[in-house]
Amino acid sequence: MAGKRERIAIRRIDNLAARQVTFSKRRRGLFKKAEELSILCDAEVGLVVFSATGKLFHLASSSMKQVIDRYDSHSKNLQKSEAPSQLQSHIDDGTCARLKEELAETSLKLRQMRGEELQRLSVQQLQELEKTLESGLGSVLKTKATILQLEVMEIRKFDMFVCGAVPITCPLPSELRSRIAGLVTNASHQNKAFECSRAFVIQHDHR
Repeated sequence: MAGKRERIAIRRIDNLAARQVTFSKRRRGLFKKAEELSILCDAEVGLVVFSATGKLFHLASSSMKQVIDRYDSHSKNLQKSEAPSQLQSHIDDGTCARLKEELAETSLKLRQMRGEELQRLSVQQLQELEKTLESGLGSVLKTKATILQLEVMEIRKFDMFVCGAVPITCPLPSELRSRIAGLVTNASHQNKAFECSRAFVIQHDHR
């Protein structure tokens, strides 16, 4: 298209004279934009440029020292605000490592309670594991006995209901309710259910 300006590739200009001319033009344009930004937006601007020959050019909306002091103060505050986050990161890493160790230790104890990986345990550790298992087994047996006792009581109530001695007013397990409903609808099975339930009660009474 006619009149279209060719875009200049952004790379170092090899020709020294052309490089100096470009630096002079671009520097003036940059400083002009910085000054406009400061005036239009009420921004505090500090601009420092060193040429290839080491010559200093600078622009400040107030004073360069004031801008630099403000920058140093901001940098220090920024470092202070980042310090807690770094500390928190270290704490999180430590917590994660500790939780992994606890998980591995708990998993090992669980396998040992199943009778696995016991070779590394000493006699004292094996004795402690034995006591733990005995204590847990005692709780299991006690809970089992309580549940069986409750089931026997429910079976006895069921027998009394079948015999017509007393109506059942307390809630029964769903399995017993289904059995009772079946007996009510099919009277021919009542005697058989009575004998089975009584045998079950006698068997648990002898335990």
